[in-house]
Amino acid sequence: MNALALAAAVAQLLVAAAFLSIPLLRNRFGAVAKAAAVTELQRQGIRPEVLEENKLRFDASGHEWWAPGSFAAVNIAAAALNLAGSPWGTTLTWIFSSIAFLANIAILQSQLGAVKSVRAAFRRKGDAELLRVDVPAFLKAAEGAFPAWTRVLQNVRHTVVFAGSALALTAAALI
Repeated sequence: MNALALAAAVAQLLVAAAFLSIPLLRNRFGAVAKAAAVTELQRQGIRPEVLEENKLRFDASGHEWWAPGSFAAVNIAAAALNLAGSPWGTTLTWIFSSIAFLANIAILQSQLGAVKSVRAAFRRKGDAELLRVDVPAFLKAAEGAFPAWTRVLQNVRHTVVFAGSALALTAAALI
């Protein structure tokens, strides 16, 4: 087996694991985060039902699962093809490692601008009650329900996706 193909495959498997880490965390602690968000909404005098009415969730349902799950699946497929020595592995590495790298930039930007993003999402919903939400307090309550190591996991996840995608692309360029 080609050492470069092996390096690409290992990097892709690490990227797949990184993409799955946050949905797994949200699946485990999402209910606790929702309860904290509901408590904060009640403190603000806003009906907690507004979350369900607007399909706002804290678990890993919907795009919070299928998007990272899809990234993980294609990285695993590309890794398997690289391990098998298939030229399709290199082709898929070029495509999906590039997309993963760029998608991670968007994810990081979204996380860094969470208050702004949530406010914009609430405006798009057009619900007058959502517009009254003190978004920083709301997010702080929800985020505070996740374990203290969540921020570390997010940073490790970003590092693994950026470095793993770059390594896979470099290996693909040299194969």
